[in-house]
Amino acid sequence: MARIAGVNLPTNKRVVIALQYIHGIGQKIAKDIVTKLNLPAERRVSQLTDAEVLQIRELIDQEYLVEGDLRRETSMNIKRLMDLGCYRGLRHRKGLPVRGQRTHTNARTRKGPAKTIAGKKKTA
Repeated sequence: MARIAGVNLPTNKRVVIALQYIHGIGQKIAKDIVTKLNLPAERRVSQLTDAEVLQIRELIDQEYLVEGDLRRETSMNIKRLMDLGCYRGLRHRKGLPVRGQRTHTNARTRKGPAKTIAGKKKTA
């Protein structure tokens, strides 16, 4: 089992697919890594040699921001916005949608389950 950037890659999957299990590596970057190292597209993780795993690990460490470092940078960016008190930071602080979505209806992912207002009853 190959362990890259603190993530155990599934052994029965192709390398391009398995690399996407690492936070910060998507489809395009995974394809770029495979082409830079001249690995065949149909190669499985279980078929990789130790040298190839080491090459992949070194390339990711040198060129890409992944896993813990990426998560830390993202959270620091959000914290910076909140400290500034800008509009996006206030939306993050209140747990509301940040990118201009409507909140009158929908937005349940950010706002949580609906809270009913007790006391008022509609009469027909």
